[in-house]
Amino acid sequence: MAERLANAYTAQENIGGIEASSAGTHAVIGHAMHAHAALVLESLGGDSSSFFARQLTARIASSADLILTMTRSQREAVLELSPHQFGKTYSLGEAQQLVTKCAATSAAEMAASRSALLPEEVLDIPDPIGRDLDIFATVGSQIAQLLFPILESFRPE
Repeated sequence: MAERLANAYTAQENIGGIEASSAGTHAVIGHAMHAHAALVLESLGGDSSSFFARQLTARIASSADLILTMTRSQREAVLELSPHQFGKTYSLGEAQQLVTKCAATSAAEMAASRSALLPEEVLDIPDPIGRDLDIFATVGSQIAQLLFPILESFRPE
């Protein structure tokens, strides 16, 4: 949902220079988006068509300018694959705090401000798989609330 929401939001708000793509730390390669996730995504203005899951690899992680995960444990899984991406890898909650609390507008500024956050200030987004549509809707709303300020802060001048 985060990838598709990011792409929809940047298109809607005319924010150029940002391209989001996703890969899961435990993805079922080739699977379509979960039906509940697709419904929630569409209700939030995203497009679920043509989505197929892919597994995160070291090559994918190494080529990213910024990596956002839903949880801190997923962030650690990314860093196991690509430890040199530490300064570019954040949980969504961590990134949102860095842009709102610390006014970071780039991955470098986020890295420089990382120590300003307390662990209890960072929200993890729960995995809704296996849960009902209401949980997917809550998760989708959480993702949007955390993601949009990050995209705004990275808006090219």
